[in-house]
Amino acid sequence: MSTPQATTPRLSGRATPQGTRRYAARFQGRAASRHFREAAGGLCVSSLGIGTYLGEPDLSTDKAYAEAVTAAIEGGLNLIDSAINYRFQRSERSVGLALKSLAARGFSREEIVLCTKAGFLTPDGGMPDDPEAYFSREFLERGIFRPEDIVAGCHCLLPGYLADQLERSRANLGVECIDVFYLHNPETQLDEISGEEFRWRIAQAFTFLESAVVAGKIAAYGFATWNCFRLDPQEPGYISLAAMEQIAREAGGPTHHFRFLQLPLNLAMPEALLKPNQVVQGKTMAIVQAARALGVTLVTSAALLEGQLTRKLPSYIGRALGLESNSAQALQFARSVPGVTTALVGMSDVAHVRANLELVAVELAPRDQFLKLFEPQTKR
Repeated sequence: MSTPQATTPRLSGRATPQGTRRYAARFQGRAASRHFREAAGGLCVSSLGIGTYLGEPDLSTDKAYAEAVTAAIEGGLNLIDSAINYRFQRSERSVGLALKSLAARGFSREEIVLCTKAGFLTPDGGMPDDPEAYFSREFLERGIFRPEDIVAGCHCLLPGYLADQLERSRANLGVECIDVFYLHNPETQLDEISGEEFRWRIAQAFTFLESAVVAGKIAAYGFATWNCFRLDPQEPGYISLAAMEQIAREAGGPTHHFRFLQLPLNLAMPEALLKPNQVVQGKTMAIVQAARALGVTLVTSAALLEGQLTRKLPSYIGRALGLESNSAQALQFARSVPGVTTALVGMSDVAHVRANLELVAVELAPRDQFLKLFEPQTKR
């Protein structure tokens, strides 16, 4: 295992209510009134967060991401999202470099909300010549998992595997504690196992994650998903958030730490807002309302849908939101959805960050303006 930061000092601490409020105070008079909002645990987080998914696994992209994350924090975005499998662990390491740079520039660990994910199998730094030999050596021979623990040839939620990934992520990021540790696309498991087996695996995973909280290695956990909360209940891959929250209660009691949920929500994928597919205490509602009812902070992904929403949006969207560029319109929609705490957007270079930072000073769309997006459109 190659973890360059494993032998270097790690940043201690975690995001705190006091630290994140102090961060928000840095932008008093520059940030819009609702740019910062409260998340689980009393954290104060920005309406936009920086994602680190796309890009080549090379040194130039490593450097660009480190600079982009630094620029984002300096400009008013204090939530960073990554995953151990993003660019073969290299995105996490770029974030780690940025955190060290930011510490040297006077930003404390307590001001920054750091999120990552585990679940997918990933090599280290790049695709090995013999992936099968790599995974056999790193995991099978060490007893981390057995072949039958792997789903879809790429996914594992076994506690031993999550423990291994957590240690690698802490080393990659150069921190003692990760603020939000997501199970990455857990619905992948449902491709091959029964609902009953899935619930058992989630219970085992949650029990481990609660122990990681006690150990001070993470502060909270959740799901980072793609499909499962956008489906109808009868569709394969659907997950009930209330059922998952109940498993968390069984694993950690009423003060459990299943407190974050990430899912796509954008102009092209509005299901989280418009599809009433969740039941909480006998009431049917969309996942946005369900998360609020269960005390789960909602973070949305794919605000620009990998760039697809930066071009050729219908003109009525610009008229409704009062913004010119397609990118700004898409981001304004994503961060203005009632119930959304932070909307993530991938930003792999400083120029992209600076363009998106212009929204820090723009007020979120008020309710009447937001509702115009859903009015019937007539041809003009």
